[in-house]
Amino acid sequence: MPLERVSQAFKDTGTTFQHNPLNGDLLVVKNATAIARSLKNLIFTHPSERFFNPNLGSGVSRLVFEPLDTLSTDVVEDEIKRTIENFEPRVTLLSVRAKPDFDNNELNITIKYRIIGIDVPAQELAFALQQSR
Repeated sequence: MPLERVSQAFKDTGTTFQHNPLNGDLLVVKNATAIARSLKNLIFTHPSERFFNPNLGSGVSRLVFEPLDTLSTDVVEDEIKRTIENFEPRVTLLSVRAKPDFDNNELNITIKYRIIGIDVPAQELAFALQQSR
């Protein structure tokens, strides 16, 4: 008989480290928001940036300086898929789409995923990758 995951809640600390004025605890983000932030953090983390897990992260930030063409967009999509499938066990990845925006010199990323263990509809995370100086 296969194991079935039971419903659970996901919590993470906020990135601002602000305190709750009533009890002094750190503010937290929950469930879908926590997962979305985790996905973005994974994608923007460079491999070897985390001390005790040097494989964690993706090479997406080094790919934004490549020419905007179908080959580079395919490589970005594959890198994001690999990163999410290897390092985020709380989601089932449905699709990753990278669409170049030639006018603004950016790559628009759309990730569709389903959160495992909580009863919410499929989620979509969209953001733009741009070259930063």
